[in-house]
Amino acid sequence: MTAQQRSSFFTHPYLLLTLTVLFWSGNMVVGRGLRDAIPPMTLALGRWTLAFLLTLPLAWPHRQGLKGIPARKWGILLVLGTLGVGAYNTLAYIALSYTTATNAALLNSFIPIAIIALSWGLGHRARPLELLGVLVSFAGVMNIVGRGDIQVLAGLSLNVGDLWMLAAVLSWAVYTLCLQWRPAGLHPMAMLAVLTAIGLLELLPLAWLELARGAHLEPHWGTALGVVYTGVFPAFLGYIFYNRAVGEVGASRAGLFIHLMPVFSTLLAMVFLGEAPHLYHLVGSGLILSGIWLTTRVARR
Repeated sequence: MTAQQRSSFFTHPYLLLTLTVLFWSGNMVVGRGLRDAIPPMTLALGRWTLAFLLTLPLAWPHRQGLKGIPARKWGILLVLGTLGVGAYNTLAYIALSYTTATNAALLNSFIPIAIIALSWGLGHRARPLELLGVLVSFAGVMNIVGRGDIQVLAGLSLNVGDLWMLAAVLSWAVYTLCLQWRPAGLHPMAMLAVLTAIGLLELLPLAWLELARGAHLEPHWGTALGVVYTGVFPAFLGYIFYNRAVGEVGASRAGLFIHLMPVFSTLLAMVFLGEAPHLYHLVGSGLILSGIWLTTRVARR
């Protein structure tokens, strides 16, 4: 493999999307694990503060690109920062304080469907093969969440945490679609720094209010490691990878990769929790990968 081929492989949008979803799957595990040690707003603030500190040195040389951005585009950046940084993960962390990981995984898998539904309202029409891929991969998600038993799915019920997760799903779907209107020519690191700053300005008073009202906080090394992970991988690297991939393959196709979260969650549970895989894990994973393969064939054609 030549140096050019290696570079092309490591920057391929589908690889970037796969790594992003892997990071985000770990984020769900950490968010659920820290729910009794750090309140959701404070966790989101700590996560994005670290991500901003990592982004700023890389964005600073490209600050000149911010000059001359029209007011309309600043409005788009405000929306992106509010939805992608301020809202999605904060809402997900709140949801994980109330709902089970099973319900959260199921509801999070509605993101690709929400993206396609919203994109139809903007004039995009998915091809039949794309729709088939979404349906096949979603069937795989349902198989994993339901543990291969339709009665398990029938027994799932919504609670207040599930409603918070639905709000998170909607915020991420709108964020993904709005990426197509980001300022042209703005360096990715400069844009990430701006979005992170916008989100932090919104999260700071919310976290202060949360702690002022007596939210429980347990500072220890496990909490610190959890915040470091969420700041470096899901926030910093995950958003860089996702934003770049959406720009290359489009919102609908990029959103489909979120269906990989139950697959990665199963693998993470095997490694960190010692849970053995079952047949429904293999069947569901096969359906998800088949659906992604069907959808990505559209791009190759």
